[in-house]
Amino acid sequence: MNSEIEKYKKKLLYRSQYRGTKEMDKLIGNFVKKYINVFDKNELVELEKFLNIDDDTLYKFYNNQISHSAIEQSKITILFKNYIYK
Repeated sequence: MNSEIEKYKKKLLYRSQYRGTKEMDKLIGNFVKKYINVFDKNELVELEKFLNIDDDTLYKFYNNQISHSAIEQSKITILFKNYIYK
């Protein structure tokens, strides 16, 4: 099972780094790299749902250009909203 979770993490990490726009590849890729190893299995499933949200919506959410209610609140979205990209 451990190897299954590691494969799942690799898949999610890859998806976070190759989204389509360079800015979001970097922002979301670095966010996922920072937190992926602290997420449990349920949070990894939530992360996958998060990664299915389009770049434009996530960008606007991150930059306070859309309402918080536009994206389902979860531990992942709260961490992302408070993430400081360096």
